[in-house]
Amino acid sequence: MPKDQLAELTQPQRDRLAFIELRVRFVGEIRRQDLVARFGIQSAAATRDLALYKELSPGNIDYDPKGKAYVLGSDFRPVFDYPPERVMSWLTQGFGDGEPMRLKVWVASESPSRLTHPDLDVLASVTRAIHQECALAVDYYSISSGKSEREIVPFALIDNGLRWHVRAFDRKSQEFRDFVITRIKNPIVLKGQPVAAHEMSNQDIQWTRIVEIELVPHPDRPRPEITEMDYAMDRGVLTMKLRAATAGYILRQWSVDCSPDHSLRGHEYRLWLKDHLALYGVKNALLAPGYRSPDSRNIMGKAD
Repeated sequence: MPKDQLAELTQPQRDRLAFIELRVRFVGEIRRQDLVARFGIQSAAATRDLALYKELSPGNIDYDPKGKAYVLGSDFRPVFDYPPERVMSWLTQGFGDGEPMRLKVWVASESPSRLTHPDLDVLASVTRAIHQECALAVDYYSISSGKSEREIVPFALIDNGLRWHVRAFDRKSQEFRDFVITRIKNPIVLKGQPVAAHEMSNQDIQWTRIVEIELVPHPDRPRPEITEMDYAMDRGVLTMKLRAATAGYILRQWSVDCSPDHSLRGHEYRLWLKDHLALYGVKNALLAPGYRSPDSRNIMGKAD
């Protein structure tokens, strides 16, 4: 789509075309009703927008009469240049899907940027497979075993604070694992291939298990009352519910001392896990700072 053609459109039109592209690229399909629900327009207007996008960007979308939806075209080339942060915000928080334009800054602010971002074409294949409940063939690069060909059944994205993973059933190991998205190459969505019942997310015990933990001010840090203020504690306790599959990542990101004797001494450890036994059976618990398994068995989570 030439930039001058795009510039001739109104801002609402560009927003709707950008939404069409986001949906098709990262979800794999879009229907008129999606536009109607998102923008509050009439069905006829949604039809015109889809026709306009198809006219201006041949090859990006095709109509699937069987599914009654527009799907990703075989010759897709993105029109809108989205920063990865905004794509992740849209995927994980459900907002910010208008056309990427420079907006007025209302207040000065600064936040740390990530050291790395997923390749958006790889990410798009992953998210389409998640939405369409399909398997995904990938070349995967593991630190322990190098390059290997895998078929995975992805169902969720996980942010560990430093990088993005995809939670998936790995047909090679026959286990649910976390795969680092930046280590995935040459993904192919295996549409039409059946997914077995044991490969579905409801069979992932670590994903479905909810762990309730209590965090308190670190006993060896001064002024616990300030820590209570910083973390909005109720009577000196912050109660959280975490998925077992993400607990280790989150506790490490929050710098929570998970040792049974609150023995970590860094200034970053302002919180202490009151009962480390709450993590018993959590496979990635050893990612949590200071955690030691009470039965001394290595229960390190499977993460490639």
